[in-house]
Amino acid sequence: MATEHDSSSGTPLNAPALVAGLRTYFRSGTTAELNWRRQQLAQLRKMVTENEKRFLDALKSDLNKAPQEGFMTEISAVVGDIDHALKHLKRWARPRRVATPLVAQPGKSYILPEPLGVVLIIGAWNYPLQLTLAPLVPAIAAGNCAVVKPSELSPATSALIAELLPRYLDSDAFACVEGAVEETSALLEQRWDHILYTGGGRVGRIVMSAAARHLTPVTLELGGKSPCIVADDADIDVTARRIAWGKFTNAGQTCIAPDYLLCTRATAELLLPAIEKSVREMFGDDPRESSDYGRIVNERHAERLAAYIKDGDVSLGGETDPQNRYVAPTILRNAGLETPVMQEEIFGPILPVVELEDFSRVEEFVNEREKPLALYVFTQDQGTADRILRRCSSGNACINDCMMFMAAHDLPFGGVGPSGMGAYHGEHGFKTFSHYKAVMKRKNILDLSVRYAPFSAVKFKLLRWLR
Repeated sequence: MATEHDSSSGTPLNAPALVAGLRTYFRSGTTAELNWRRQQLAQLRKMVTENEKRFLDALKSDLNKAPQEGFMTEISAVVGDIDHALKHLKRWARPRRVATPLVAQPGKSYILPEPLGVVLIIGAWNYPLQLTLAPLVPAIAAGNCAVVKPSELSPATSALIAELLPRYLDSDAFACVEGAVEETSALLEQRWDHILYTGGGRVGRIVMSAAARHLTPVTLELGGKSPCIVADDADIDVTARRIAWGKFTNAGQTCIAPDYLLCTRATAELLLPAIEKSVREMFGDDPRESSDYGRIVNERHAERLAAYIKDGDVSLGGETDPQNRYVAPTILRNAGLETPVMQEEIFGPILPVVELEDFSRVEEFVNEREKPLALYVFTQDQGTADRILRRCSSGNACINDCMMFMAAHDLPFGGVGPSGMGAYHGEHGFKTFSHYKAVMKRKNILDLSVRYAPFSAVKFKLLRWLR
């Protein structure tokens, strides 16, 4: 029943009918069957792998992603999530026995995972394949019907998902809706059993407000200013290479990219030339000419980033061409803490450096700001790393690398405070899209009378013993 809807094609979106059709199919019980879930996951994998080149071409069109980068951060990420789910689905979905109290004997107690129902997944433009399909994996694994809404800011990838999804997946259970604000608003007016949104805090508040009208639970994958802390004892060459990769992959348009560098002035004098060297090794003397360096999603965002560069002294890069969506890998020094580049999430290839006189102030500096989505610590001293991780709250963290926790399927991915709520990936995603039903099964023998009136002192004494 459910098919893709594209406002640009002239097909009107009838959101109430779409959701009603999915809900009817969900109530048929088909999606609860494990074999059906496995089949749909296998079909989703087939969709991605059989159309790998088309997806890589779409990512190149939308963001100038190099094929290797697109494969590593999008194709491989989704396929890996699917393979992990297929391997562990039986264990995730089985009932789990728990202890039964003496007062309820003979009997047994267990927790039964059940699908939530019909869920909405709103993807993001910066990783338009991964951030649309990766949340769909646990939604399918948990036995739900789903609508996916790719971002209109990555039109080539969005159109390809909308074209392929109904060809490969059960069209009675899944739909793709293309469009912009009008279509998203229409979807948010409906009653869902869960909404997962990836994007910025402003729209996240809109999503949460809409969900509240129906008491719908939400998972919000947002962002923030993720600090990258480099201690004086860090391995400079390895640290520089990993920071350059983490910051300038996808032209910095990554919610978990290091947002700013935090170190002592002495460390900065050693580290910044090493980062510059790593950038040249990756993208050459002129990244504009490199086929491996991405582009900003649109001219408006490129202009926003160009304005940030004026907030500090350029140590590397600084060149911009908003019309061609180009912003060079840039390092800024001496940016004022009250300037926009230090107050707003950058979401681009600009790395401000905050140079501290005393490294012991790093925890204070981080904690004076909102809780970030990611926290990075480069040090060879485990005690230093442990102290910072204990004292500084963040959605995710990585010691001596950037972003690599995303490769671990058993780690949850999610924010805390303004950087988001809820999590997914692996079993954590299965739990997000499931309800864990408490079940107790009793036998019809040994029916203790202590719970029934009339009450007595003897019953009260026995009740105290049984508690």
